[in-house]
Parts: sequence; structure tokens; C-alpha cells
Amino acid sequence: MNDKIFTLHNGARPLSALSSPKEAIRQFTPNWFAATMGTGILSLSLAQFPWPVPGLRLVAEGLWMFNILLFSVFAVMYLARWVMYFGEAKRIFGHSTVSMFFGTIPMGMATIINGLLAFGLPRWGADVIPVAHALWWLDVAMSLLCGVCIPYMMFTRQQHSIDQMTAVWLLPVVAAEVAAVSGGLLAPHIADTHAQLGIIITSYVLWAYSVPVALSILAILLLRMALHKLPHESMAASSWLALGPIGTGSLGMLVIGGDAPGVFAAAGMPEIGHIAQGVGFVAGILFWGCGLWWMLLATLITVRYFREGIPFNLGWWGFTFPLGVYTVATLKLSTLVELAFFKGFGALLVVMLAAMWLLVAVKTVRGAWSGKLFVSPCLAGLDRKP
Repeated sequence: MNDKIFTLHNGARPLSALSSPKEAIRQFTPNWFAATMGTGILSLSLAQFPWPVPGLRLVAEGLWMFNILLFSVFAVMYLARWVMYFGEAKRIFGHSTVSMFFGTIPMGMATIINGLLAFGLPRWGADVIPVAHALWWLDVAMSLLCGVCIPYMMFTRQQHSIDQMTAVWLLPVVAAEVAAVSGGLLAPHIADTHAQLGIIITSYVLWAYSVPVALSILAILLLRMALHKLPHESMAASSWLALGPIGTGSLGMLVIGGDAPGVFAAAGMPEIGHIAQGVGFVAGILFWGCGLWWMLLATLITVRYFREGIPFNLGWWGFTFPLGVYTVATLKLSTLVELAFFKGFGALLVVMLAAMWLLVAVKTVRGAWSGKLFVSPCLAGLDRKP
């Protein structure tokens, strides 16, 4: 009886699964930033819900503010790990899976930047634009580094094989096209026409820097799944990651193309602006259709995984952001095309995203409280002294 009471008490204590609270810092990995991606994209999706719902925008804004706090806490913890455990922290560059999650850091920041435009601008006025502009360039720099440095590590230091490949390979590459979407959202709020043109051109470059590489990875992924079947159940959520670059690719073309006529006309190239708008719309529709195929396939795969039972881990946040960007792309189409389908389907996707976020968030809070989620695979085999 006393043992049961002790077990219950010990389980209620924060970080009870860790030998020391400092282990939470020692075991902290970039995987946690996936939670900021999922939370941020939900806040942006709720703000674009196609029908007015009392209080929904306040909920969306509250989630965005909470996401800023979450990102800040994670950034401090990860920086502390590099300061306190530098020798162990740098082992991440040799790990074939955890290193991919560096891409979640700029993508998480991008949702905060987009929220500054969606929520901060109406609340605090134009003073937030210089902040968003500066953060965007920082996000661009991090995305460019992730997009080339992590693949370089794959080619030179890490061990990979086709049978062990998952869609996690996409994470460092996709960050650039997420930054491209943020650039498209930011450009109309910049007063200087030369700076506007620079942002739009940079956004196109970021899109091209990411999307073709992501599509090549998806082609390899299809071959891998046909030859070696589904990944281990611990990577179940990775089936949704493929939807991320497709949904973001669609959204990027729609957003940047929508800005193009005004920006290029101000730069003395009106004809290019109209062409870019048309290309953006058509490309956005095509990518959206491709994303529909991936979403249906990922749904079937997920049902199979859940029927067999899958363990919870931070990878479950992969269920949220890809679905979220595809949702926002659908909602964007609903404002451009007078078809009730996009509006209704977009609303359904928002509900699905909110339900999935709630499930994953509750499980994450429980795992974080107990400390069970603080596990750094790149420390496997090392002495686990705090």
C-alpha cells in the first residue's frame, strides 16, 4: 500500500521521470519546436475560419500569444543546453534523425511573424511592421542555412539508408518555402517599393530553393514505401509530413502571386506582375490537388497505424502543421474562387486540425510534466549523469 502511495506521489511530481531537473535541459532537442509550428498554424487557421464565430478570433489571438511564450521558453532551454552541455549538444549534427528537426526552429518562428501581421497589426498598429520585417530576414537566414547545411551533413557525416528513410528528411528543406509564404504576407505592408520588390524576389527564390528539392525527396519516399512498406510505428506521424511542402508550395504561389501585380507595377513591370499572378493561381491549384492525394493517403496510413496502436512521442506534432498549411491554402483558395466547396472543406479541415492539436497538446503536457518526453537520441550510449 505504501509503495502505491509513493508511486502516485512520485508520478505527480514535475519531471519525476528524470534524475534531475537539469536533465530536461540536457535532453532538450529541436523536436520541441514542432509544437510551436502546430500551435502557430492553428491560431492562423482559426483566424481565417470562413464564417463568423463569436470569440473565435480572441481564441486564435490567445493561442498566438501563447505560442510566442512557448517559442521563447524552448529557445532559452535549447540555448542553455549548448552553453551547459556543449560537447553533447554538438552530437546532434551526426544524428540522422534529430538533426532534421533544426528546420522546425525557423518554421516555428514563421508562424509568429505571420501572427504579427494577422493579430499584432490590428492590435498595435504599424509599429509591428519593422519588427516583423527584421524577424523575417532572420528567419530567411536560418532557413537558408538549414536547407543546405543539414543535407551537407547527410552527405558527409551521417549514415542513411533507403529502408530507414522517412519524410523527416523534408524538415530542413521545407523551412525556406515557409519563409517564402511569410515574405508574401509581409510585402504588402512595406511602404518602400524597392524593399517590397526585394521581398517578393527573395520569396520566389526561397520557394525555388525548397520546393523542387522537396519534390525530389517525395519521389524517393514513394519508392521507399513501395519497396520497404511503412516506417516503424514510432514514426507514424511522418506520413503527414509530405503534405507540408505541397500545401506550403500551394499557399506560397497563391500568396506571392497575389502580391505580384501591385509590386511589379510599382517597379515598372506591370506585365510581369499579371503573368506572375496567373502562374501563381494555376500553380496553387495544381499543388492543392496533389496535396489532396497525399492527405487521403496519409489518412488511410494513419488509420492503419492507430488500429495497431502507436506510442506517443513528440513526432505526433507532425499531424498538425502539414494539415494546417494545407488548411490555410484551402481557405486562401476559398477567397479567390467563388466555389462553396473550398469554403466548406476549409472549415472542416480547421475543425480536424483543432481536434488533432487538442489531442497532441494534452499528451505533450502530460509527457512534459512527467519528464518522459525529454529524451535526446543522440546521447544514446553515453553516461547519463546530469
